[in-house]
Amino acid sequence: MNNRYREEEKELEKDESQNESLEKDESCDKEECECHKEECCDKESGKGKKHNALKEKINKLEEENKKLKDQYFRTLADSENFKKRIDEERIRERKYGSQKLIEKLLNDLDIFDKAVNMQTNDPNLQNFLIGFKMINDNLQRVLGDEGVKKIKAVGEKFDPRYHNAIETKWDESKEENIVLGEMLSGYMYKDRVLRASNVIVNKKPEEVKEEN
Repeated sequence: MNNRYREEEKELEKDESQNESLEKDESCDKEECECHKEECCDKESGKGKKHNALKEKINKLEEENKKLKDQYFRTLADSENFKKRIDEERIRERKYGSQKLIEKLLNDLDIFDKAVNMQTNDPNLQNFLIGFKMINDNLQRVLGDEGVKKIKAVGEKFDPRYHNAIETKWDESKEENIVLGEMLSGYMYKDRVLRASNVIVNKKPEEVKEEN
């Protein structure tokens, strides 16, 4: 009998020990699962942070790229405009290269032109004037080839772009604002006014206007 009880006690002890081991195993499994979940969460959160950081870097790089593109196109446009201005200045320099020289010669040319066109009865002086007139004509032709022309004044309507009114007179037989005389010749150089003509303009006096 005693042996039988002992055997039953041993079996009970074995069952209890087996239950305890099972409980330990279950608790260990639960802890392992929880630890695994935490590791997964940490990994996922780490991946999310890296992804956000990459997005921020990409956005910054795109903004910098846009700024660099804008600067490039602006610099390119400025350089093109600069080239155009340089080309235009070179064209103007070539076109009006002789302007300063011609401006210096104008007064002397006027004096020479008046001298050769003066009236005289002296035959010797007339012979001299014939030669000077030929020289004057050649000079005028050369200037004309370079684009220098006299501005038409007498008989033309007064134009402030080309005429400078020095004096006014009244001639009833002619229209008002017509140029009656020229005191100093004006010249054009191509499409520029080298010097405006000093003229006398036909202008009706205030007294005549009031009477009319």
